[in-house]
Amino acid sequence: MKIVHHPERLEELPTPSQTEPWRILISGCMAGWGCGVDGTDYGMKHALADFQGLGTAQLLPYCPEDVGLGTPRTMPDLHGGDGFGVLDGSARVLDEHGGDLTEGMLAGARAMVAFARENKVQLAILTDMSGACGTQVISDGCRFDEPRRYRRGMGVAAAMLVREGFPVVSSRDFATLGKIRAHLDSTFEPDPKALDHHQQPWVIENLPES
Repeated sequence: MKIVHHPERLEELPTPSQTEPWRILISGCMAGWGCGVDGTDYGMKHALADFQGLGTAQLLPYCPEDVGLGTPRTMPDLHGGDGFGVLDGSARVLDEHGGDLTEGMLAGARAMVAFARENKVQLAILTDMSGACGTQVISDGCRFDEPRRYRRGMGVAAAMLVREGFPVVSSRDFATLGKIRAHLDSTFEPDPKALDHHQQPWVIENLPES
């Protein structure tokens, strides 16, 4: 179940402290890892800068695509459905050349879930738009096709985490991220005008819920 649609799940977590910080799984690129398809961090290393240095949060980076497919790699995008479709066998992961990367993506997702269990992760904050870590919006087919198509949905690793009971938040869920930070830092006041990704006008106008 996506935490963004059920923010009350934050209230179910124990109060974070310096001795018992929240254990937060994050996409490796958001930690500055050069694990993107091109060996960069996609410019994401500052995405959670406000969480860095907070003793009440333990950030645990992981990249399922690097584990399952290696770096650098061709571009894995979902065809015929979202991450749940891949888990159920009704969708596939293909690269820009038509190569089938489904098994590698599933292997990376399974490894990420195992990592989350081993580290007793309490929630995950993942890079949206990714075929692995996307939590709100993903590409609908190859992102290099023009015009690029999008759909609401989750990537393969994010979907597997959700199925295994881990709350998942998008890197673009700014309202929920503000609430998380407020739990971690009692002096922080969230922006009441902040929106989560599914609340953004572009998403509402262009990607209607089915």
